[in-house]
Amino acid sequence: MIPLKDNIPSRSFPITNTSIILVNIFVFLFEMSQGNRLNTFISTHAFMPNLFFIHFSAFDSIKRLLPHMFIHGGLIHILGNMWFLWIFGDNVEDRMGHLQYLLFYLLGGIFSAIFQGLFSPSSTIPLIGASGAISAVLAAYVCFFPHARILTLLPIFLFITIVNIPAVVFIVFWFLIQFLYGFASLAASIKGGVAWFAHIGGFIFGIVWVKYVLGKRKWA
Repeated sequence: MIPLKDNIPSRSFPITNTSIILVNIFVFLFEMSQGNRLNTFISTHAFMPNLFFIHFSAFDSIKRLLPHMFIHGGLIHILGNMWFLWIFGDNVEDRMGHLQYLLFYLLGGIFSAIFQGLFSPSSTIPLIGASGAISAVLAAYVCFFPHARILTLLPIFLFITIVNIPAVVFIVFWFLIQFLYGFASLAASIKGGVAWFAHIGGFIFGIVWVKYVLGKRKWA
């Protein structure tokens, strides 16, 4: 399912969300300029579970928690993440406010990386990407706007159709996919690929933040 747009207009310009997207694009372009130094760049700034959980070095571990979420593994990776952030992030920022949204986004990305590491603490595979933070944004969106409608590109076998789907259906279905693939990857001992538990962790963080930090007064 690919979201095309939602039906919730923003009341203010999403300066934080737009800035986050621009920073991600800038970092990706910088990555592409690295040439044969790209692997070194990624290994220096990616979150590494084994460095955090096994060979803990406070400075080296903590300094990776922010930059890892602005690095992407390819064009499809960044395009997919930034498109979801563009569709859902502006409304969450509108509800939270610019500065609180920035804090929420960054903490969501940090929590999601640590949560992923809990399921593979000895992993030496670099964890990169904004999807954990964006998962937190999706969770906040469904809390704030469960009855919003998401215009969605939906492939059905050999056909593609466009349908309006309630936000709660779209996002809960998305989360179930992450959940199922996450535990399937554990059962199959799959290493590398999609960090499913970062998505799950980010989503959990988003729900907890809205419910317990913001309080029910913020719910739609």
